Amino acid sequence: MYARIVTSQFKPSSVEHAITLWQDSMNSSLRQAKGFKEAFVTGDRQTGKAVTITLWETEIDATEFDSSGHYQHSLELFKSLFTAPPSREQFEVFIQI
Repeated sequence: MYARIVTSQFKPSSVEHAITLWQDSMNSSLRQAKGFKEAFVTGDRQTGKAVTITLWETEIDATEFDSSGHYQHSLELFKSLFTAPPSREQFEVFIQI
């Protein structure tokens, strides 16, 4: 299993809008993506910092989500809410409890 971690910095005043936008736009595209297992969207409403963790069956499944254009599309949806471009990392999950 692989974890994709995206760290974002939103304008604090736009956090609620970002949460709603994520629920409305990302849920269906992720659920339909090959190998998608689960997602967690975490953050701090006061600072606007958010960390999204998505879990994928394989490394290829996680990277194919990007090459399909879905990740770029999501960046465009949130573009006006960011104070800086998000960072993205991918890791193998060693242990799941």
